[in-house]
Amino acid sequence: MSKLNYKGPVVLIVMDGVGLAEDNPYNAVTQSRADTLHELMQKYKMAELGASGHYVGIPDGDMGNSEVGHNAMGAGGIVLQRSAAVEEAMNGGAFETQTWQDIKNRLAGTDKTLHFMGIFSDGNVHSNITHLEKMLAQAQKDGIEHARVHILLDGRDVPPQSEPKFIKRLEDFVHGLGDPDYRIADGGGRMVITADRYDSNWKMVEDGWNLSVHGQGRQFASATEAVEAYRSENPELQDQYMSPFIVAENGQPVGKIQNGDALIYIDFRADRALEMAKAFTFEDFPYFDRGERPDVYFAGMAVYDEDKHIPEHVLVESPSFEKPLAFQLAEQGVKQYAISETVKFGHITYYFNGNSHQVPEGEDEVEVSSYIEPFNTRPWMKAAEITDKLVEAIESEKYQFLRINYPGGDMVGHFGEVEPTIAAMEAIDISLKRIIDAVNKLGGVTIITADHGNAEELMEDGKPKTSHTTNRVPCIFVDETENADKYHLAEGDFGLANLARTITTMLNKEPYEKWLPSIIEEND
Repeated sequence: MSKLNYKGPVVLIVMDGVGLAEDNPYNAVTQSRADTLHELMQKYKMAELGASGHYVGIPDGDMGNSEVGHNAMGAGGIVLQRSAAVEEAMNGGAFETQTWQDIKNRLAGTDKTLHFMGIFSDGNVHSNITHLEKMLAQAQKDGIEHARVHILLDGRDVPPQSEPKFIKRLEDFVHGLGDPDYRIADGGGRMVITADRYDSNWKMVEDGWNLSVHGQGRQFASATEAVEAYRSENPELQDQYMSPFIVAENGQPVGKIQNGDALIYIDFRADRALEMAKAFTFEDFPYFDRGERPDVYFAGMAVYDEDKHIPEHVLVESPSFEKPLAFQLAEQGVKQYAISETVKFGHITYYFNGNSHQVPEGEDEVEVSSYIEPFNTRPWMKAAEITDKLVEAIESEKYQFLRINYPGGDMVGHFGEVEPTIAAMEAIDISLKRIIDAVNKLGGVTIITADHGNAEELMEDGKPKTSHTTNRVPCIFVDETENADKYHLAEGDFGLANLARTITTMLNKEPYEKWLPSIIEEND
């Protein structure tokens, strides 16, 4: 057991999307007046953690994201993530599954259509167009004559004005197959239709449903024409905010989803796929009026809700987590508290807890509703409100381990705009001081880290950068107790997965035996 003995709690602060990079005019972290954060980095022990590639169970070179980052923190080890598992499955295994065989048997040699829906890019955070291409090629081999793609323009995990590059890529790919009846049916920006998460804005899902199922939307002769038209109306328009469009011929949509069809949601990441999965598969559905729901065989690239196994049919099995941190602590009687606002609540709870909605015994989880309005117009987000509740929880002295996620660096950083992201960082900074003061009064320790980078790189090749980064992230140990002299930073190459054993060390609790080493090492 550890020699460390804190009178107060261990508090983990996750600054979402706040990485480490050299100071420059487009680094909102260093350019901000986040005086508390800057001082903490200089005054206290700080490690630099890997938050991308193999550190979080994805291919090296791939940028980290909030899902895999929180998975790694909670898992205590490297778990092969869905992006890597899907990549492997697309080499053949996925097409041997019962799900693919069901789709083939349902559609091959018929006039029915195989539909694909999801985020449309090679960002490899939620999905990858390469996987779509492999499925289209396999569909042709298997005698499926008709396919339609319902595209959610990205501009978030890839440059903000990437279209019509991916549209042309898909059309060229289909041409290379010999021009089967495979076409883009409709689309719109990922932050406008379909891809809501955490039940934040079901109107987005309803608009996507009405677009793809009922054919309600502005019509164009092609997806490229739609993008060019919207861009001519607003040259600064980012893909993620593109208005919906329908590809039509003679006034009729070319690809409505209809009875007897099949649909594969191409996202392997769950959060922006789950709500549409519910819309297609739930008998009782209270969120909006679906009208006549078509009889569709719905399949996910992976499971989007592990506990309820939604959807029933999937192409790739999900990663498994042996003993997430929160459950290991719960078995030892540690009372825990987790809080964020809506847009990151699932990350600090569901993903942190090993993709499980099961709440560990003794853990309280608190969600504060996020703004629906664009976050660059409200860059402070709900930092003050979630801090209020966290400080109250700390002062109650009920909990030994508390964790919070501040979304601003990520959610505002995704706009690629420096001034709003600076404002987001400064709002977080005010909250950091409030939390640290509360923890120090009780004799506890605060660990400040991030799940991936974003806010530190808002420009690339002279253009706004809206995607995450592969930069390392800080891990600061704010410790004003006598324990601070009892440990030092260990030597080694650490990532987010090393946090679990670190936290159990500070709590003087038993870690799970298979976890990676602690970031700190106790002095002899």
